[in-house]
Amino acid sequence: MATVVLHHSMSINFLSCVAVLSSLLLSCLCSSLDDTHHTIQVSSLLPESSCKTSLTPQQVDDKRSSLRVVHKHGPCSQLVQDKANAPTHDQILLRDQSRVKSIQSRFSKITSASASTSETNRVRDSKADLPVQSGSTVGAGNYIVTVGLGTPKKELSLIFDTGSDLTWTQCEPCVRYCYKQKEPTFNPSLSASYTNITCSSSLCSALISATGNTPGCSASTCVYGIQYGDSSYSAGFFGKEKLTLTSTDAFDNFLFGCGQNNRGLFGGSAGLLGLGRDKLSLVQQTASKYGKYFSYCLPSSSSSTGHLTFGKGSGASSSVKFTPLATISQGDNFYGINIEGISVAGTKLSISSSIFSNAPGIIDSGTVITRLPPTAYSALSRAFKKMMTKYPTAPALSILDTCYDLSKYSTVSIPKVSFYFNGRINIDLEPSGILYAASASQVCLAFAGNGDDTDVLIYGNVQQQSFEVVYDVAGLKLGFSPKGCA
Repeated sequence: MATVVLHHSMSINFLSCVAVLSSLLLSCLCSSLDDTHHTIQVSSLLPESSCKTSLTPQQVDDKRSSLRVVHKHGPCSQLVQDKANAPTHDQILLRDQSRVKSIQSRFSKITSASASTSETNRVRDSKADLPVQSGSTVGAGNYIVTVGLGTPKKELSLIFDTGSDLTWTQCEPCVRYCYKQKEPTFNPSLSASYTNITCSSSLCSALISATGNTPGCSASTCVYGIQYGDSSYSAGFFGKEKLTLTSTDAFDNFLFGCGQNNRGLFGGSAGLLGLGRDKLSLVQQTASKYGKYFSYCLPSSSSSTGHLTFGKGSGASSSVKFTPLATISQGDNFYGINIEGISVAGTKLSISSSIFSNAPGIIDSGTVITRLPPTAYSALSRAFKKMMTKYPTAPALSILDTCYDLSKYSTVSIPKVSFYFNGRINIDLEPSGILYAASASQVCLAFAGNGDDTDVLIYGNVQQQSFEVVYDVAGLKLGFSPKGCA
């Protein structure tokens, strides 16, 4: 038998090659894992105790006209009145479900005009950049911005909502009831620029599409009434006023609701800023200046900030991926979206395209958890569970049924989740858009199934976190850009 004898130097070279090859293989393996999984600190899923702004000095200069806002219950909040009264996660998710049911009812063909009328009777008795943070208010996990109203200007913190159209704030005098808010209640009699809208005005009739309710009339003044999915409501005079978004951007004769009977879960805010598609929304009323173009970035944590920006300007990111805004036959005040698929850990789920096409879809800043057709949710949950078998499970959290106890881990590896939209685009969700953490011992997949495959699909705000979400309403397209809050 022949014997192969390696020279010493050849042996070293051989071993070096083996080491290099091993290193390359390991590198390839790690890259493969990185392409399909997120490795994250468990602590990153929980809010911090101190305020951490994500706005840079450049973002708050005069060119971007920035205003600072805070999370309702977060460490940056100026609205916090009693942290002990902050809603629990169960309450947040319960309110979220109420909002979803309300949205679904608006898509129902059997909503009658008489129901709208009875609802009214019930409640009757250039570029502006607004930093934004999450707050639990109407529905559940909504976001708050600060604007100015009146002459002289009074600063008010308002919930902004792409699923609502009418902007309103609480006003003096509170004829029946006003909830407790942090800032002084707006008094129109002290403003030099306030005017009531008359009942005979065509503007009064515009409230029907903006609120879903027929307006009333009191001493020739138009009266609006609006109710939300969690039974919160506002009613009062319909008027016009000077709205100041920034030090450089102000709008005279802005149409809004001056609420004198308001009740509900508005969490210390002064009211609501409507960003829907109706002609009374802020987007439509400021179209001559901003071109029906706005964007926002919702922060990944209640202890950090994001922003709400109006107008395209020159700073539009080249990394924005656009999908067409979908046409929806009902609920046309919402922004429609077409989801075409979902992948987990790089593998696209086997979900029939008809499952997504048979259900109308919208994107909504006020819904917390994305609601999927039950067939799609089941496929997502099964695939996620297969990738998470090494972690102990935890009890369900309200509507979230795929939960884990991560309290004994400092870091975890979770599968990446990606969404595919019409227009051949896909986005990889951030970890904060995949998991919803009540605590380290109860961390859940942040999705829920609808009752039926034909119920409206809602792309919620947890999945939107950290993205610059761009609404080009005039161009009929919706865009996503990663790391939009940085």
